[in-house]
Amino acid sequence: MSKNLGLAANVERYVTEEITRETKIQKRLREETGRMPKSLMQTTPDQVAFLYMLVRMTSARRILEIGTFTGYSALAMASALPDNGILIACDVSKEWTDIARRYWKEAGVDGRIDLRLAPAQETLAKLLAEGHAGTFDLVFIDADKPGYDHYYEASLKLLKTGGVIAIDNMLWSGAVADPSQQDANTIALHRLNLKIRNDERVDACLLTVADGLMLVRKRF
Repeated sequence: MSKNLGLAANVERYVTEEITRETKIQKRLREETGRMPKSLMQTTPDQVAFLYMLVRMTSARRILEIGTFTGYSALAMASALPDNGILIACDVSKEWTDIARRYWKEAGVDGRIDLRLAPAQETLAKLLAEGHAGTFDLVFIDADKPGYDHYYEASLKLLKTGGVIAIDNMLWSGAVADPSQQDANTIALHRLNLKIRNDERVDACLLTVADGLMLVRKRF
């Protein structure tokens, strides 16, 4: 599980285990994923609770998730949608998303989730070609880091004016603040942070939630 940067272990346990709201199904999914080799890819409970709140606060009806893994964040966001809402989930792994499907079905939200198993760039291009530009209320990006800039640009096209993008891992365990870190992931994330800071198409703020959550609001 991604760490909450800067929080003492006892405070993190307090936030995630004692205070954060989490259904029994969400907890079982989180715990099952936590036993997997790639468990660090899972979002933290407090961040997932924040995403749930974001869906409610924005009255979102159409959500796009880029990077779904075992479906923990999608489960929470879909639970916050109205009955006629839809979440399009993009991932490339049938193995991981088969786990997600089990929990989505058990929670009764599988009818609100449209899983697209394909490279996300292909799915986003198809959505644009099908005329879905300007139709989404909320986008959550948590996928391959070198692809983030492309996902950001495509998401802005798909988003309504006033819509919100939430981008995970934008602090990358602090590596983005260390000039000696020059790997592809860190460089991609640092460049996108700077790009968003200077992007006059959006309002934005970088939150120190989990591993860094960038919130972007589309101005026009």
